Amino acid sequence: MARRQARFTAQDLADDPRLRDDSPELWREDLGPVPRALLTSAVRCFASNGYHATTTRDIAEGVGLSPAALYVHFPSKELVLFEIIRRGHEHVLDHVQDPSVLALDDSAERLRSIIYRYTAWHARHHVAARVCQMSLAGLTAEHYDQVLELRHRTNAFFRDAVARGVADGSFAPVDVERVTRAMLSLCIDLVRWYRLDGPDSPEQLGEFNADLALKMVGRAPARPATPPPGGEAAHAE
Repeated sequence: MARRQARFTAQDLADDPRLRDDSPELWREDLGPVPRALLTSAVRCFASNGYHATTTRDIAEGVGLSPAALYVHFPSKELVLFEIIRRGHEHVLDHVQDPSVLALDDSAERLRSIIYRYTAWHARHHVAARVCQMSLAGLTAEHYDQVLELRHRTNAFFRDAVARGVADGSFAPVDVERVTRAMLSLCIDLVRWYRLDGPDSPEQLGEFNADLALKMVGRAPARPATPPPGGEAAHAE
């Protein structure tokens, strides 16, 4: 008989160190303190209990409000999820497309900076990022399509960074699609297990993954030296 997943109360989630991250900084500045607090509570609930098992009462109780208070700010639970996922995807894309990154001409440095920033962002916001990656099925078709467009833009940005290095000879002639997919997985997968009080800081993980990414693309092999006229070089007598 299948075991049911344990559900966690609002108090359990508030005190759980595994759910501490910088997600509260993600919410739009035009939102007031109550909707921002509701979004933060929803992140903890969705990440721990799953979207479908979470009720509006769970979310509201996380900030000491009645369930009716949520509907004042969000007409439905799905709109809460959409706000979290949309905002997370927009924020991380803006983060990796920072002007300081776009200004880098060296392909290796550009890719390294992108991987570093993308990894560190997912570590620093690992709870919200877990919801962004694992609760997509809870979105309506219309909202899913909007998020999918953001994901396509992110994938294209990474793919272009790899393709650029291959084209200019900075990287080996790798399979751009497969390598890009591997890099994205490397940066994102940490949301399943990372915690801020663990042994690695977001910056340390960013550096580690950036080094791995450069190893994935390698360096274009040096061209063989042109042999002297007459074929192979003569042996010294």
